[in-house]
Amino acid sequence: MSDERIGLTVHGMSVSGNCHKVRLLLEQLGTRYRWVEVDSAHGQTHAPEFLALNPNAKVPVVVRDDGRVLPESNAILFWLAEGTPFLSSDGWERAQTLRWMFFEQYSHEPYVAVARFICGWTGADSPRRAELPRLRERSAAALAVMEQHLGHARWFSGAAYGIADIALFAYTDVAGDGGVSLQPYPAVVAWLQRVRSQPGFVAMPEVTAEVRARFDQAS
Repeated sequence: MSDERIGLTVHGMSVSGNCHKVRLLLEQLGTRYRWVEVDSAHGQTHAPEFLALNPNAKVPVVVRDDGRVLPESNAILFWLAEGTPFLSSDGWERAQTLRWMFFEQYSHEPYVAVARFICGWTGADSPRRAELPRLRERSAAALAVMEQHLGHARWFSGAAYGIADIALFAYTDVAGDGGVSLQPYPAVVAWLQRVRSQPGFVAMPEVTAEVRARFDQAS
């Protein structure tokens, strides 16, 4: 498996949590890769050459040297982690890992990430601002589920840090950007710090005024 991970090209947007998941795991694995920055704000994911890689017009996308292509952040994490300490070989723990990765995509990311996007990349008069109360309410519900789990466990990937933690970390760590407070969830805050302390950890780049301006120009 290690040979298969050599020479990867990752198409992604650096300030996207879904893309940062992949970068974080690659860095922690020590894998050589090439990063191709994709400017979603200016429609690059809808360019013909990108659609040839992923007809769903979303990042991240990983391309292997042999030409095989894999989109979807959590699928990429699962493939990269196979045979490494980031994914247990125990069937039950693998199922628990998948449970939390599905939770992240269906019950967490659609609310935490979207609230962040609306706050960071839409104008104060955008009609999308009306979505924020519901998004924050659903975000709080997801964080409450995480808090309950962390009351009796240190990680979401089983007995040790792994890809379910990476999947949930990316947008939880920047939940405040969407007006979602982490203050009511001390166990989540402590878990975030444990993730940051893992060897090879890299933080997501800050969303600069220049990045926001590019989105404003494209909207």
